Amino acid sequence: MIRNAVGSLLGLLGAAAAVWSPFRAWYDGRRGRDYRVQELFSGAGITDGRASLFGSLLLPFVLAAVLALVAVVLRSRLLMALAGVVVLGFAALWMVRQGQAAGSLSVGGDGRGLGDGLANAFGGGALLILGAAVMRGRPPRRTRADRDAPTHRDPDHPDHRDPSYRDPGHQDPAHRDPGHQEHYRPGPAGPADPAGWPPRRPPPGTGDGTGREHP
Repeated sequence: MIRNAVGSLLGLLGAAAAVWSPFRAWYDGRRGRDYRVQELFSGAGITDGRASLFGSLLLPFVLAAVLALVAVVLRSRLLMALAGVVVLGFAALWMVRQGQAAGSLSVGGDGRGLGDGLANAFGGGALLILGAAVMRGRPPRRTRADRDAPTHRDPDHPDHRDPSYRDPGHQDPAHRDPGHQEHYRPGPAGPADPAGWPPRRPPPGTGDGTGREHP
């Protein structure tokens, strides 16, 4: 959760920097909101014409900020990284087209050359990528079977028992000794039966065969 919070904070800072960058100077004091976004994809390249607010470079950066907000809500690393790629991609594409229009790019401290608006755009894109790398993302969803599964393994449960375990009281018929036969074991032999079987008790009142009557 801490990683998601830190990554979300970095992503939001990056989105804010990217949205703020078109209101700063990009080249020779010209703000990013003055560049038409369609000029980046046309054969004519960058011109001196002014652009409307949502027809300028602000448009892709606002879309990237919306992606970043959705990524924070959904805790999606992919959407956060995609927002960073959009910001960095448009900033790099602008540099290519501006270099073609001006012949070369320069950096100056007197307001000439590349301005801090472009630096804000690259910094915002980098923060978005960094936020995606820091975020842990959403935890995997647990299925119903995972929720119903016991939290501990019972070694005596048949499903958790070691396959090599064999109940000592259970005798597998396949491993029974074919020569083994179960014999009847009689009790102790009675004195009146020489064959070893217990004597049969006579009915009451008839005696026990020895001439004595039972009371």
